[in-house]
Amino acid sequence: MSDERTLVLIKPDAVRRGLTGAILSRYEAKGLRLEALEQRRIDGAMADRHYADHTEQPWYPPLREFITSGPLVALVLQGPSAIEVVRQMNGATNGMVAAPGTIRGDFSLSNRENLVHASDSEESSVREIGLWFPGLA
Repeated sequence: MSDERTLVLIKPDAVRRGLTGAILSRYEAKGLRLEALEQRRIDGAMADRHYADHTEQPWYPPLREFITSGPLVALVLQGPSAIEVVRQMNGATNGMVAAPGTIRGDFSLSNRENLVHASDSEESSVREIGLWFPGLA
């Protein structure tokens, strides 16, 4: 297993609910290392760059409104197979069906307001880290 890096966004719903610490502690307890972390608000242009592959989808406008609705926490995690490990820890996109023990399974009842985003591949990770943390690219 080689070390990988992955971008994670702790979305505005999780920040509003005070779940940032609980979510971060799960990643750290798993053994992933925190390489960068920043709380920020993003505008529509940043949302469009982040979700560039999805901007033409009919479900994108509500997602754009949600992701820009309040502060979020962007972070980079590093560790063995970090991309897959984080995606497994996050659980299925829809919190209603995500397995218990996953972040979404334990804390989310929504498909859109689903607490976290994580890179889905090495290619996405490189692109997303470059967008959110250009100094790490």
